[in-house]
Amino acid sequence: MNTAFVLINAEMGADLAKGLKAIPEVKEFFGVYGVYDYVVRLEAATMEQLKDAITNKIRRMENVRSTLTMMVID
Repeated sequence: MNTAFVLINAEMGADLAKGLKAIPEVKEFFGVYGVYDYVVRLEAATMEQLKDAITNKIRRMENVRSTLTMMVID
């Protein structure tokens, strides 16, 4: 199983919970204070599926300003 953590910076006041819940690769997420607004853990069977979920699903969500992705190597 391939895992990644994505830090999301969203537009002020944006609630991304509904959109994140609709993405099958998203296993859990947390709203946080600081530079980023959400920490998201994703899992997928292949690295390609993981990249697709991040690039074509999360990064294209309305109100997502920027992301920082950390791929788990261990």
